[in-house]
Amino acid sequence: MKPLKYEKNHTLYAIKALMTRDYENITIGKLGTFSFQKGLYVYVGSAKRNLHSRIERHIKLEKTKHWHFDYVRPFLQIVEIETYSGEERECRLFQRLMTENGGHVPIRGFGSSDCHCKAHMFFVPLKQHL
Repeated sequence: MKPLKYEKNHTLYAIKALMTRDYENITIGKLGTFSFQKGLYVYVGSAKRNLHSRIERHIKLEKTKHWHFDYVRPFLQIVEIETYSGEERECRLFQRLMTENGGHVPIRGFGSSDCHCKAHMFFVPLKQHL
């Protein structure tokens, strides 16, 4: 993974991570238990204060599980993290990135418990990922 550059005015992030094989029965907190296909997963989040700390926490493998992403993190290899200004807003950024990458929502409600979006994580099969 390339070194991260944090911009002062950035409050949004996208974590791109590979799942190198299929997994069954991964429990995501109260959301439920799900199967995951190998491929690229992109999780979009926000941190109005201290973006650096939020991202560093998501990178860690050993931690108390708090966010939905924490439950799948041990099964993912992070390949890239990008940060964005907050102008676009989290939900719009998610929709734009998912559309641009030809992704789809694998788990309804993942990462979007504080809004009305279908999810804030999308999936792109390996054959579509460059």
